[in-house]
Amino acid sequence: MNTNTYIIDQPIIHYQDSPDHLIQQTIDLGLGKLSDTGALCVSTGKFTGRSPENKYFVKDEITATTIDWGGFNHPIEESVFTSLREKIKNHLNQQKEIWIRDVFACADPEYQISIRVYTELPWAALFVNNMFIGVPANKLDTFKAEWTILHAPSFLADPIIDKTNASNFAIICFSKKEIIIGGSGYTGEIKKGVFSILNYLLPHQRKVLSMHCSANLGETGDTALFFGLSGTGKTTLSADPHRKLIGDDEHGWSDTAVFNFEGGCYAKTIKLNKENEPDIFGAIKKGALLENIQFFPNSSQVNYDDASITENTRVSYPIHHIHNIAIPSVASAPKNIFFLTCDAYGVLPPISKLNSEQAMYQFISGYTAKIAGTEEGIKSPKATFSACFGAPFMPLHPNVYANLLGDKMQAQHCAVWLINTGWTGGAYGVGNRMSLKDTRLMIQAALDGSLNNGNFENFEVFNFQVPTQINGIDQKILQPKTTWKDPASYDKALKDLAQLFINNFKQFESGVSNAIKTAAPLF
Repeated sequence: MNTNTYIIDQPIIHYQDSPDHLIQQTIDLGLGKLSDTGALCVSTGKFTGRSPENKYFVKDEITATTIDWGGFNHPIEESVFTSLREKIKNHLNQQKEIWIRDVFACADPEYQISIRVYTELPWAALFVNNMFIGVPANKLDTFKAEWTILHAPSFLADPIIDKTNASNFAIICFSKKEIIIGGSGYTGEIKKGVFSILNYLLPHQRKVLSMHCSANLGETGDTALFFGLSGTGKTTLSADPHRKLIGDDEHGWSDTAVFNFEGGCYAKTIKLNKENEPDIFGAIKKGALLENIQFFPNSSQVNYDDASITENTRVSYPIHHIHNIAIPSVASAPKNIFFLTCDAYGVLPPISKLNSEQAMYQFISGYTAKIAGTEEGIKSPKATFSACFGAPFMPLHPNVYANLLGDKMQAQHCAVWLINTGWTGGAYGVGNRMSLKDTRLMIQAALDGSLNNGNFENFEVFNFQVPTQINGIDQKILQPKTTWKDPASYDKALKDLAQLFINNFKQFESGVSNAIKTAAPLF
């Protein structure tokens, strides 16, 4: 590689170092430790998750009228970006050594983009190696990066001088095709930065639906998509030993195919165990990168139940650490689509079939319910709505993604299912969490087509279709009201949840069809 093409060229440059070398450099610098399975364990520092309030898009002639400003899409002036970019460049040039990684995003060559990442941390370079698609050695000499990422966790902005909200920031500039990240070592900022640019470019320029979802492939060549927010089981349920994994988080859907954006997986590890998630558990070996975990005392064995640093403990690993994968990470259009929600109110059925209008309504809503702050004793559920199941990463208006989804579902005649991986028999604190085993059985019944041959009954208020029987499943859990001791309490909880949906959807009503509006809960 011609070093004259580097933006950063003063420090010692480690270009395309092997994973083994990156791991050893991290250990030698005192920045990490090996687990008993050979995975590299590091701390990301102050930030153990994304900072959506500190992510910006440069507002210029490209983005001014195309990005859906507000919410998670914060504008910043090009002059601010230019100033901070120069500061980060100077900061990186002052380091003793830096690491450079050339990669691709998008497994489908027709939509592939090339990316160069500069970072001051060897383990961040390992993350990039794990999460994106490698460049063949015989193509490195001719590699030209379309996009550049400058990653400088130790550089802190001055909010007053630099006009940022805080000392940490991530800024995307489409005119320069650059991302600058400062003040945060959380590697998800790199991953979601790339996801954000693809979520702009592919729908806007190529009419490809970009999706925050996992995907897998059956023995008959049938593709399934799994949409869901954090904690709903998206990664877990798509890692099926009987189906080939296409990808666990980010995909595109063109007119002809579904393809993975990434070359690896980034999974939550809190409460991970071999019994429930054998594929992910087995993937945490040499080459994997564990973030913000704790060990059992006086050992190198990871305590996956320990959330003392954060509940957002993470692991990244190359997709080939999963044995049963699709090669390449490209497959046909989906036959089944699953919307996953962890309903902590215990109201929604464990599985429901949606018509096209209901599917659009649920996609735009992007509902789940979380238990906020349980460490502080707060035990009541909290509804979370994230448009398109990925609002923090969606630069365009939600209707753009929803309309693309509707067009593609209609063209491909997809079956769409809503899966509740949350509570039954009552809300959190009263009822019980849905069994993972039962959820897998329900999904399998949808995938193998057996549900389509069965009977359905209406689910009140939301008007979903709920199967009356599924082999191996206790029939009474299919209609959640029958699992509550107090039917009147259930009715109230159901109506309360429906009202939350209605209130949330008001922000989208002006841009959707009347048919989608009719899919709202009715009571």
